[in-house]
Amino acid sequence: MSKKPSLSFWQILNMNVGFLGIQYSFGLQQTAINPIFLYLGAPEEMLPILNIAGPVTGLIVQPIIGAMSDKTWSSRWGRRKPYFLIGALMGSICLFAFPHSPLLWFAVGLLWILDVGNNMAMEPYRAFVGDKLPEKQLSLGYQMQSLFVGAGILLANGSIVLFQYLFGDETVEVAGTIPQWIYYSFYIGAFLSLTTILWSVIKTPEIPPTDDEMDEINKIKALPFLQKAGKPFVEIWDAIKEMPKFMWKIGAVYLFQWYALFIYWQFTTPLFMKTFNYSTSEAASQAAKMSLTYNTVTMIVALMLVPLTLKFGGKKIYALSLLGTAAALFSIPYIADPNLVLIPMVLFGIGWAAMMGIPYTMVSKVVPQERRGVYMGILNMMIVIPMFIQTLSFGPIYKYLLGNNAINAILFAGVFFAIAAFLAMRLNITKSVYEEES
Repeated sequence: MSKKPSLSFWQILNMNVGFLGIQYSFGLQQTAINPIFLYLGAPEEMLPILNIAGPVTGLIVQPIIGAMSDKTWSSRWGRRKPYFLIGALMGSICLFAFPHSPLLWFAVGLLWILDVGNNMAMEPYRAFVGDKLPEKQLSLGYQMQSLFVGAGILLANGSIVLFQYLFGDETVEVAGTIPQWIYYSFYIGAFLSLTTILWSVIKTPEIPPTDDEMDEINKIKALPFLQKAGKPFVEIWDAIKEMPKFMWKIGAVYLFQWYALFIYWQFTTPLFMKTFNYSTSEAASQAAKMSLTYNTVTMIVALMLVPLTLKFGGKKIYALSLLGTAAALFSIPYIADPNLVLIPMVLFGIGWAAMMGIPYTMVSKVVPQERRGVYMGILNMMIVIPMFIQTLSFGPIYKYLLGNNAINAILFAGVFFAIAAFLAMRLNITKSVYEEES
């Protein structure tokens, strides 16, 4: 493969702007979706299973879209961009409709469609960065995505806090009704989901396939429909069989890391309802403030991690960040002041910045260019499988082992982060056989 040209800082920023809209949507999912379920009458122990849309759609959609985008090329639209646009359009429509959900089942159904759209937009984005950047700029590219992860979620949660302050009535909650002040955050998300993706699509040209890649794409186009439809599944299976050992190791880290993250996102609102005796709206607002804090930290430190990982190595920074996240969760339930409880979010924000950047940099260095899309999809499978396990298993764990106590749920998540930190120290990268020729 010929050497890719280095891009300027602003070119790398422009290519990642679309991540802002995608992550705004995920920010609403982390903070606003579960309170909406509670408003519509969902019991706390049902929250994990009601969130099963995320892991199921991620498990199915991302590897398939990754495999398809590897074998796609349009002289007008490119390789990854068509999937960005379709996913962003689906997400935009769902975000506009979500706060109007009249019943719980309607909201749950919309979450499924929203997750399909978000996963369809996000997966090719990971491969897009690897396609465009030489290896020496991969860390900057993926940490730039981490910055936009923080920015998107920051804006989402900041809007929730702002609109509740401006339009919310914290003294009145009507059972079965979603407060109107939540609507505005979703409307902003519907706008950003589409416009930020369009910015990156317009500003960033894709690198055309090589002659060999184009021959392979044309061969697939010439196949009968059924064979063509089955090709992504064959690609996924072949990629799993030939997957680098490093990816199996990172899968072990992800098992504990993402199980713990899903617990945190689901149970921060119930936690503050218990520890501070808050109403659902007050607890949701406090959870949004927590997310505001850690995503602000993520924005600040994301690019600072680039020189640190180059100096000390990705696995050390990653493991230390996970350990800091564990410490944050161990402390949160025992802080009695709603303002002081924001302090542990500094450690959580550093961990979140590392989680959303460092693993992708590592994996991008050890997978072949022509399979980057499908391997980024498989990496996402390693995210959603723990989430899927969590949605099925944690409801009974919460009810029968943790005593329906949100404090115990958060401490449980802290233990899993500590285990993930230990496993991260096993992530040794050897020189890739797929490394670009200089």
